[in-house]
Amino acid sequence: MPTQPGRSDRHRQLGAFLRSRRERLTPDEVGLPRTGRRRTPGLRREELALLAGISATWYTYLEQGREIRASEQVLNALATALRLDRHERDHLLRLAGHAPAAEAGEREPLTAGAGAVPLLLQPHPAYIIDGTYDVLGHNQAARELFPKLITGADRPANFVRWVFLEPVAREVLLDWEPEARGLLARLRTLAARHTGDARYTRLIEELNEGSPEVRDWWPRYEVQARHSGRKRLRHPRRGAIDYVYTAFHLAEQPERTLVVYFDSGGLPDGA
Repeated sequence: MPTQPGRSDRHRQLGAFLRSRRERLTPDEVGLPRTGRRRTPGLRREELALLAGISATWYTYLEQGREIRASEQVLNALATALRLDRHERDHLLRLAGHAPAAEAGEREPLTAGAGAVPLLLQPHPAYIIDGTYDVLGHNQAARELFPKLITGADRPANFVRWVFLEPVAREVLLDWEPEARGLLARLRTLAARHTGDARYTRLIEELNEGSPEVRDWWPRYEVQARHSGRKRLRHPRRGAIDYVYTAFHLAEQPERTLVVYFDSGGLPDGA
């Protein structure tokens, strides 16, 4: 079927998404009286518009997939009226051409299943980090390989903070400068996606205050995506080891990453 004038695929998807969420609500659920016989399930467009505090005509245009741009204020009002969860709200914002609001405040706890994965990977060092490089889960091998990273303090261990502010990191990372510069570039890439998130602001301020290297490198605007690769690390008992590390994003929380290290000498040829 040819595309109708003035209707992009994204706008059609936005209209379909709004309609599907409107139709799953009932007047009773939102405190509205039932009036007359209903030909279709869920709320009427006029009822949803009333709940969101916008005009019924404007909402109808959105649901019809017309190429109009809704403000974040309108979209958030609709998300509240439709009782969307965080993932649905983010999806709505993306369909409407807005980046989802940066996640701030308390983060969702790591599920028991995800938290068990590093333990199952013992004796290979493994940990789970979030977008700010807070360490959310780890195994004993990771604790041993990265001394003073996981200390049981009253705030989460943080891999970036450890690299730049913990002196022992320069002994463990045998190629400290290129590793540290790459890590800072990856942090900048992630921070750019969360411009309103105070967690990144606080971490970057702390790094700038405590590290002359960060003060020198941060203004250079180097960016880099997270990746797998190799690192030369000094193990506290075994000495210098060439590790291969790989990263896996958690399916439901893609900015949470499982990182696993393998001694490259124990891998099959060609790995």
